Amino acid sequence: MNLPVAILCGGMGTRLYPLTQHRPKSLVEVLGEPFIAHQLRLLKASGLERVVLCIGHQGASLRDYTGNGKHFGLKVDYSVDGPMLLGTGGAVRQALPLLGDEFFVLYGDSYLPCDYETIGRHFQTSGKQALMTVFRNDRQWDTSNVEMSDGGAIVAYDKNSPNSRMDHIDYGLGAFCASAFRRVPANERFDLAELYRQLLSAGELAAYPVKQRFYEIGSLEGIKELTNFLSEGRDNDFRQAVSNRSR
Repeated sequence: MNLPVAILCGGMGTRLYPLTQHRPKSLVEVLGEPFIAHQLRLLKASGLERVVLCIGHQGASLRDYTGNGKHFGLKVDYSVDGPMLLGTGGAVRQALPLLGDEFFVLYGDSYLPCDYETIGRHFQTSGKQALMTVFRNDRQWDTSNVEMSDGGAIVAYDKNSPNSRMDHIDYGLGAFCASAFRRVPANERFDLAELYRQLLSAGELAAYPVKQRFYEIGSLEGIKELTNFLSEGRDNDFRQAVSNRSR
């Protein structure tokens, strides 16, 4: 199993302004390096090989920094939104020719120390068009938006109007068949959350519970927490555990 990964890097980064006034969010520095460097090294350490960066706002500077990915031991391609921002779902739809039949999707501000290989296998054996990773959040790190059944299935998902039974959160890593994006209109803005809701309604959304908490750089507090995680060496512990599993 070696699924390619689409990383959604086309957002405006407004919550981080003025850090993002002259650079995309992925190039905001964490421990003296652009965040994308940490993100790509994590993917490489997790056994992944191919990445498609879905770029938009100030995307040229991200392309200049990352290049073809050789420096990170990866193959990196680019899909450009164009004159109109397509949203998270629309950006992935546009990148489909570079992604193939099955692939991961993650957000450009997310740092996710999880078992990508196991998640990929779970998706491929699920028989579903998509898989959402979920984390038992209990409203601790962000607003919980996923209600789970006792059997581990997603009952409800809503980022805008969560109910009181939601104690899990969308972890930020999804796996998809390309066919799932037939639901996404071409050349229109469309959110990935809406696609998840449609797939759940159609019975085509699997779930995988992740035990490791997520990190993000979408806020100043998030940058601080990720900086602490990396500087304390806990990331190295995770990478060593992944390396040991692959032997």
